Amino acid sequence: MKVLIALGEGGHTKEMIALVDMLGDDLEYAYLVVQDDTVSESKIRRQGAVYHVRRPRDKEHHLLRDLYKTAHGCWQAWRVLCEYQPDAVLSTGPSVAVPVCIMARLLGKKVIFVETGSRVTALSTTGRIMYRVAHLFFVQWPDLVERYPRAVYAGRLF
Repeated sequence: MKVLIALGEGGHTKEMIALVDMLGDDLEYAYLVVQDDTVSESKIRRQGAVYHVRRPRDKEHHLLRDLYKTAHGCWQAWRVLCEYQPDAVLSTGPSVAVPVCIMARLLGKKVIFVETGSRVTALSTTGRIMYRVAHLFFVQWPDLVERYPRAVYAGRLF
């Protein structure tokens, strides 16, 4: 089974690398990384192709720029998905996950999302979007299942 891993920065990458370690060597991995994120790329421990994409939005929000970057991110995601042909896309919540997961869903790929462990009582912005997109939606805190009934409580990644 081929899995495309959408890495984020900081804690998102730490959680994703821990999850990939739990999944083990029986899967074929590829990674989607924001083009200027060299730290996340350096944390990869299980071999796989690395695809670089543009950051989908800035810290300072500008509606038109964010819309353009999101559209461009969808185009880049579509190209990666067509080239790698994963069976599933897996992510823990960075904004880079949104375009690739939407495109994966449109292309008939499975989408698995794990809300970041830092979200204890409410979903992140990415989580609120992915709750509607993901085939499987995991949370790391039991209180979130009460508010989001499709969510699956899976415990903490670390």
